[in-house]
Amino acid sequence: MGLFVKAKKQDGWLATSFAGDGMCAAVVLRRAGERPLVQAAVFYAGRKPVPAATLEKLNKDMQAQFYRCSTLLGAGEYQLLTLDAPNVPPEELKTAVGWRLKDMLDFPLAEATIDVLEIPADKNAPGRGLSLFAVAARNAPLAQRQALYAECKIALTVVDIPEMAQRNVAALMEPEGRGLAMLSFDGDGGLLTVTFDAELYLARRIDVTQAQLADVDDARRQQYYDRITLELQRSFDHFDRQFHFISVSKLVLAPTGSEGLHGYLADNLYMPVEMLDLALLFDFSRVPDLQAAASQARFFLSLGAALRQEGTLA
Repeated sequence: MGLFVKAKKQDGWLATSFAGDGMCAAVVLRRAGERPLVQAAVFYAGRKPVPAATLEKLNKDMQAQFYRCSTLLGAGEYQLLTLDAPNVPPEELKTAVGWRLKDMLDFPLAEATIDVLEIPADKNAPGRGLSLFAVAARNAPLAQRQALYAECKIALTVVDIPEMAQRNVAALMEPEGRGLAMLSFDGDGGLLTVTFDAELYLARRIDVTQAQLADVDDARRQQYYDRITLELQRSFDHFDRQFHFISVSKLVLAPTGSEGLHGYLADNLYMPVEMLDLALLFDFSRVPDLQAAASQARFFLSLGAALRQEGTLA
């Protein structure tokens, strides 16, 4: 998702993401034939909206001017919808998608910034219609965030969304020729994605937060586990019908801070379920604190966003 004009910077991305208790910032450098190097990862405590003083400190601490910079929208700051692709020339695609979205958005189309991401079709069924993801966000909050970063002398290259950040992580571990499901949780809730050949095919939100997974009440926690399992089963059934040409190899559970969920899903789903250790995917030699599961959970989305590659929608 590239909502802003791109500017050429040196190698490496600096990505920021926001939670209820503060802002995460991570710098990741991709290297041919090696694990991506995490050059820095810093958490700044505080509540949204982030104050200018925090961004100014970020700029000073991480020398943001030397990197291409991105920021992630929160779950409530945009809408992601799946549509049949309109049969129009590429230069007219966003306009045509906008007209299809006008009755589906919870705000006026005139106030929306829209971007699109194609969902690749089955190569063996060329006659089948194409689908796409449409992303819509309100203009005013986007402009306010861009202005705030600019005020703090941080030039935003792109605005990203969590689905694409999670896709970037999943792409590092996809089995060749098979799809990969990934499930993560944060303060906004759960996020399920299915990727294949480094492309996003399915994205679903699950109404269970990271805090709820850590509930000390066994009965409530069991209800959350049941809700997650049911949503996963429904999502996988839908995916099998829509994308029968993709075989999903396994479900990977991102660090959550809840040890019980992994075992519960492994016992109740028909596919293998694995816990993700980001230390197997990234080089954390410069930020050893990220070896801890709690730190990996906190920085999961910012690390994924910082994996963005120039020339691809992310």
